[in-house]
Amino acid sequence: MKRTDYITWDEYFMGVALLAARRSKDPNTQVGACIVDENNVILTTGYNGFPIGCSDDEFPWDREGEVTKYPYVVHAELNAILNASGKSLRGSRLYVALFPCNECAKAIIQAGIREVVYLSDKYADTPATQASKMMLNAAGVRLRNFRPEISELTLDYNIDHI
Repeated sequence: MKRTDYITWDEYFMGVALLAARRSKDPNTQVGACIVDENNVILTTGYNGFPIGCSDDEFPWDREGEVTKYPYVVHAELNAILNASGKSLRGSRLYVALFPCNECAKAIIQAGIREVVYLSDKYADTPATQASKMMLNAAGVRLRNFRPEISELTLDYNIDHI
C-alpha cells in the first residue's frame, strides 16, 4: 500500500515559497515565492532582499523614518522572475506568501505567469494591492487564495526515518 498522508502539490509549492522566505534577512516581513510549470516542475524561487552587491549590513531595514528599506528591497516575486535567468515562465504558476504589490504584478504579467496562488492578502485594502488586482484581472491572470488542509509542515533533518 502506498502512503496516503503525503502533501498536495499546492502544499508542497507553498511550502517551498515559505522555506525560501526563511532566507530573507528582513526583520519585519519575510516573503518567499516559487514558480512552477504546468508539469509541476519548479522553475525558480525568490525571497525579499537587497539586490546582489548591495550589502544587507549597509542598506537600511527600517520601515519608517527618513531612510527606509522600500526603495532598495527586491520583492520575492520579482526576485523569482529575475532568478529564472531568461528561462520562459509563460503559462506558469506563482506561489507566494503575500499577495503581490502593483510593481510585482507588472512583472508577473510581462513574464507570462498565468496563475498567482497566495497565502495572505493582509494589504487588500491598500491602493497598491487594489491596482495589482485590477491589472492581474485585466491580463487574465488567475488569482487563488490558498487555504491549506494542514496548519503546519515540519522539516526533520534527522535522517533515521528515511
